[in-house]
Amino acid sequence: MPSITDKLGELHEVLSDAKGIAWDTCHKIYIMMDDQEVSQMRDYEYDPLLTSADTTPEQMLTEVLRWYNDSCSLRFIDVTSTGENGTEFYSLMGQFEDEEDDEDGEY
Repeated sequence: MPSITDKLGELHEVLSDAKGIAWDTCHKIYIMMDDQEVSQMRDYEYDPLLTSADTTPEQMLTEVLRWYNDSCSLRFIDVTSTGENGTEFYSLMGQFEDEEDDEDGEY
């Protein structure tokens, strides 16, 4: 199974064009690719929420990794963008995607 380390290249690439990042302080991490998605997360009152106007892609990467490590086991990272029919989601790191198998091959 891939780990968050395996996704660093993709994460860095996505963050280079991202408009912002947000975290619910539990397990939901979002990378917003346009201003409408940033506005939506503000409406949802996500805090912390950082924008590309406030921080660099490298700083966003550091924060996303910190948030991911501080999240509960339900953690995930979704990339969001505004499509014709509303928000479109791309799962960069799915729930339990980086969990190690136990001795019995179960999660």
